[in-house]
Amino acid sequence: MRSRSLPAVYWFLWSGMLINRLGGFAVLYLSLYLTDVRHLGASAAGLVTGLAGVGGMAGVLLGGSLADRWGRRRTLLACHAGTAVSLLVLGLSSALPLIAGATVLVGAGQAMAGPAFVAAIVDVVPEADRTRAFNLQFWAFNLGTAAASLMAGLLVRVGFTLLFVLDAATTVVTLCVLALGVPETRPSVTPGRGPGIGVALRDRVFLAFVGLSLLSAVVVAQTSTVLPLSMRRHGLPPGDYGLVAGLAGGLIVVGQLFVPRLIVGRRKGPVLALAAALQGLGIAVLAPLGGALWGCLLAAAVWTCGGMLAAPPNAAVVAELSPADLRARYQAVFYLVFPAAAFLAPAMGGWGLEHLSDAYWLLPAALALLAAAGHLAASGPRERRRARPGGQYEAPRRWRRASGRG
Repeated sequence: MRSRSLPAVYWFLWSGMLINRLGGFAVLYLSLYLTDVRHLGASAAGLVTGLAGVGGMAGVLLGGSLADRWGRRRTLLACHAGTAVSLLVLGLSSALPLIAGATVLVGAGQAMAGPAFVAAIVDVVPEADRTRAFNLQFWAFNLGTAAASLMAGLLVRVGFTLLFVLDAATTVVTLCVLALGVPETRPSVTPGRGPGIGVALRDRVFLAFVGLSLLSAVVVAQTSTVLPLSMRRHGLPPGDYGLVAGLAGGLIVVGQLFVPRLIVGRRKGPVLALAAALQGLGIAVLAPLGGALWGCLLAAAVWTCGGMLAAPPNAAVVAELSPADLRARYQAVFYLVFPAAAFLAPAMGGWGLEHLSDAYWLLPAALALLAAAGHLAASGPRERRRARPGGQYEAPRRWRRASGRG
């Protein structure tokens, strides 16, 4: 690993993200906390958990705007400080309005950090080294997630409050690392004021990809929001969910090293279709086997294989479809998929578990198969777009004039 060639500022960013993920306990067990400690029903717990997704949708847009206009450093410090306070409020409050409000703020604060982190990395890492830098970032994210899942399974035996306190503490440590090692990296240029989001929202090929990504994201989000409730209904202890989440994260950390060799040179549409199908198959396994720990572990292994296959082509498709001068705004539209899924998955899953029991898992499995079919159907238009000169969406003339693009 030629790690010494990457700038020191990058390693402070990388370390901060790893520390934050290592302490990311609270969201993993939020739904169980709401049912076991705050005595909400599954439907109510699903809706409150989904509020993190509502906050996340606002946080992604706000974080991108602040990072460009206010600065990367100030955005990162502000969102980590706000998230730490919100986590403490969430873990120590008993009033439902406070819990709901803190959940929104936690989701917003955590989502705000994403655009600023990515922008800062692009600012400080030379273009030739960015692929390696983002691979290391992805590896750190999943390593931290896997370790947090295993530790949370042990810590929850002491009490749910400890999870929120330690999550807040590691968020403060992350803030200190960023404050010490990350200067302002924003280039000294005036941010563009053209209608970039509007251009992305008129790009039908891109929006088709975003829609299919949302279907897959809703399926994947079931594994962190609805699965803990399902395991609890079957009498499995909270620590067992930590084992499932830890297995998934560990497989990604190891499998990431081999996936590029498996998919290099292959068309992205069929790869994404296979990934979605594997995710659906893994979710479907929970219908007959979700009441046993070994069944949940088997399901996690299958859907994680799908997730590993999906990550590289997802990033490549967004890059290929984005005009060079609108990449950040295309990314902002794409990343709205994940907080939206964080809201839809628990809201849908809480109701489904109460009314359909284990048969509910066939519904997200069907969504995954729909996404697989959609990727096959959309592959042709995406490839034709990529093959034409420029390979990107050209906005109507009035939009180009308004944004100064011709």
